[in-house]
Amino acid sequence: MSVLKLDSSGPEVTALQTRLKELGFDPGTIDGKFGRATEAALIAFQLKRNLPADGKAGPQTLSALQTNAGASAGAGTSTGAASSSSSASAATATGAAPALAGITVEIVAKMFPGTKVENIKANLPIVLRALADAGMADKNMVLMALGTIRAETASFRPINEGISKFNTTPGSHPFNLYDNRGDLGNKGVPDGDRFKGRGFIQLTGRANYKEHGEAIGLGNQLIDNPDLANDPDIAARLLVSFIKNKEQAIRKALSVGDLKKARKLVNGGSHGLAEFTQAFNTGKNLIK
Repeated sequence: MSVLKLDSSGPEVTALQTRLKELGFDPGTIDGKFGRATEAALIAFQLKRNLPADGKAGPQTLSALQTNAGASAGAGTSTGAASSSSSASAATATGAAPALAGITVEIVAKMFPGTKVENIKANLPIVLRALADAGMADKNMVLMALGTIRAETASFRPINEGISKFNTTPGSHPFNLYDNRGDLGNKGVPDGDRFKGRGFIQLTGRANYKEHGEAIGLGNQLIDNPDLANDPDIAARLLVSFIKNKEQAIRKALSVGDLKKARKLVNGGSHGLAEFTQAFNTGKNLIK
């Protein structure tokens, strides 16, 4: 039996889309083409059934789709299904915060005013999948991740850090102020530019590229090819790895509503605090 995944096509995908629709997980247009909307709907189903949320329809997921036990998991609930405009759901995670029942592109668009909706549609399922894989798909952790993206890369796509007075001396080569930052693990030219901020979280410095590259199973690949940090899937996993590293302290701060401290635990300061706070509180009020 073949595994159906992103970019698969044919009658098997049509059947998959039809079944997801029947169970209340809307894959968008039923066209036999496995796109982002189908992936988001499948992830929502997998999370509801406590299956590995990889967005792929392998034997275990296909079997679950055909059982009556899963029929009521998504149908009949307003928040358990992905919306027709490519939404995704995350549920049943660890931690003290309530499990996240559902999050849609429309909600996230309100958390990211001015951001292109197509960027949210493309990358939201990837971020939610990474959170689910790390056991952090509960409401607080999803809001933490999305708020971090809003503060770091409001376009909701992984990008390079821009040149600024904080990283480059006027008239010098780009990111020269990072070159000899021992706290970042940099060893001199060209480490500043080579290990500049990248991804959803703006991972910065040789030490962070090494630590979190290893943490997500890439070994030294990020050291050898730092641009990999801008691959959406890798960028999402790096974002989650960075938050996971300080998860307990972040949860403690969020439990008492200390958004400033939660932000500082990730950023080291207060940069982007207003944007983080706006996104977090907007999502908190909209996500039930």
